[in-house]
Amino acid sequence: MKTALVTGASKGIGRQIAITLAEKGYTVIGTYNSTSDGLDIISKLHGIIYEKCDVSDYVQVVALFAHIKDSFKTLDCVVNCAGVSWVGLLQDMKEDEIAKLVNVNLNGTIYVCQQAADVMVKQHAGSIVNISSIWGNNGASCEAVYSATKGGINAFTKALAQELAPSGIRVNAVCPGVIKTDMLSCFSEEDLKNLAEETPLGRLGTVADVADTVEFLLSDKASFITGQIVTVDGGFSM
Repeated sequence: MKTALVTGASKGIGRQIAITLAEKGYTVIGTYNSTSDGLDIISKLHGIIYEKCDVSDYVQVVALFAHIKDSFKTLDCVVNCAGVSWVGLLQDMKEDEIAKLVNVNLNGTIYVCQQAADVMVKQHAGSIVNISSIWGNNGASCEAVYSATKGGINAFTKALAQELAPSGIRVNAVCPGVIKTDMLSCFSEEDLKNLAEETPLGRLGTVADVADTVEFLLSDKASFITGQIVTVDGGFSM
């Protein structure tokens, strides 16, 4: 049985990824930080083991991996899904808001990958998927800093894939488009309808669309895929 760590697994895309992997037979460790609502029920239904961890805190990430090393024989897969967003003009952002986006989205991904690499290199095997965004490819007005963090994840993914490939470790990223999650709560129903109409496939994405893609990239079916930035957006960014 393979073991997978999914950060940001308390809601949205991360929660669905954790559930999907558990249903596929993985032993899943899911992290949460500020939101723990309903996690007891999910844990009982799917056997997911939840651990509190703020990925932007290096000390907490190191402690999480120390616990994983003590409790599990291997760590086969890591999915970096912990993230935050901020919508508005750049000049309206406060210093702490900028820092939070960079520290959670980008630094948190780097911290987790560093600790995962330390485990996986010794195993000479492993697979990492970083959750990015289509705005990391194209950039988005009123989400400049968010776009920068996701673009950084894309570049980091490609570089780390080259670094870890000789050790048998694959590193890929998934860039979701407009996905129906709480992150869309700032949009009106009319806005969401327009976004669906702008999508060539004619609908918004679901968390399952992203989770199924992640599960494939982690699986042996993707054993010759690394360093790729896979877009899951229904053609929105074509």
